[in-house]
Amino acid sequence: MASLTALPHDQVTIAPLVLLSVLDHYKRTETPEGKRVVGVILGDATTSTVKVTNSFALPFEEDDKNADVWFLDQNYIENMNEMCKKINAKEKLIGWYHSGPKLRASDLKINELFKKYTGPNRTPLLLIVDVQQTGVGLPTDAYISVDQVKDDGTSTERTFLHLPCSVEAEEAEEIGVEHLLRDVRDQAAGGLSIRLTNQLKSLKGLQKKLGDITVYLNKVINKELPVNHIILGKLQDVFNLLPNLGQPNEDEMDLKRPDLVSSSNTLQKALTVKTNDELMIVYISNLVRAIIAFDDLIENKIQSKKLQEKLQKDAEKTTTDETEEDKSTKENSETTNSSTSEKKKST
Repeated sequence: MASLTALPHDQVTIAPLVLLSVLDHYKRTETPEGKRVVGVILGDATTSTVKVTNSFALPFEEDDKNADVWFLDQNYIENMNEMCKKINAKEKLIGWYHSGPKLRASDLKINELFKKYTGPNRTPLLLIVDVQQTGVGLPTDAYISVDQVKDDGTSTERTFLHLPCSVEAEEAEEIGVEHLLRDVRDQAAGGLSIRLTNQLKSLKGLQKKLGDITVYLNKVINKELPVNHIILGKLQDVFNLLPNLGQPNEDEMDLKRPDLVSSSNTLQKALTVKTNDELMIVYISNLVRAIIAFDDLIENKIQSKKLQEKLQKDAEKTTTDETEEDKSTKENSETTNSSTSEKKKST
């Protein structure tokens, strides 16, 4: 089994400004489907946590058929890097990004090119930003190149190793992001709706991660991938954190350890009771809401019926008034005619 050299960094934190810049770069260049955009990331890589705080775009072209044919403007990198140093000297060139969404065959060669800008003692960071994300979770993946030492004595090879990444912002950036999201979010949605939506997205992300674990383990079982004891150890740590909600195994029963059996049954009973209590509250709430809605419906029907009766009475009253008015008008006209005829006779 091959072994990897020690990693100089543990995790990566990305500022929201970088994600917005990459997305703006992709949209402005009107990149066709299947193509990608490439740029430089700036930040601080002096500690175990790499902080990506800024970025700028690069002119980049590559051949779709031949992965070894690509063009990167190095003079542009040097000029932009010098100008960025004048603006903020604390932000150093720490790597590069592309819009992925996955690793490409030429990424290792491009990564080796960026070593001349990050320095001989620092490894460039590759940040992949999925600008057309369809699933849940963060749209970013961070990689760092390491030497893979083989047990058979052959020469070492460079390969990418994934680093955990997160999006973190300072107070000023959080205010700006909230301002941008103000028009995106539904203002009519309440706090409960937002929390449920976030929880649903988290569960979908968990389901996706569990699916990836299942696919990996199936490939290991089918000998499509070699066994990696580090990954299996991490998975075992995750499984050890899960509570034992099932019945005790036969070997546990044979050990005659009533404390172990009692603790398992107690935890299962406690979770069951807690779940039932919460479901009862949900059931009662839905029942009360249905009764209130039904009462409102009946009240609306009564009010509607009263309004219709009132309108009908008003219509009948208006008709009666018009009839009486017509009669009085007719009587007045007849009286006038009779008086006129009498005057004529007297004349």
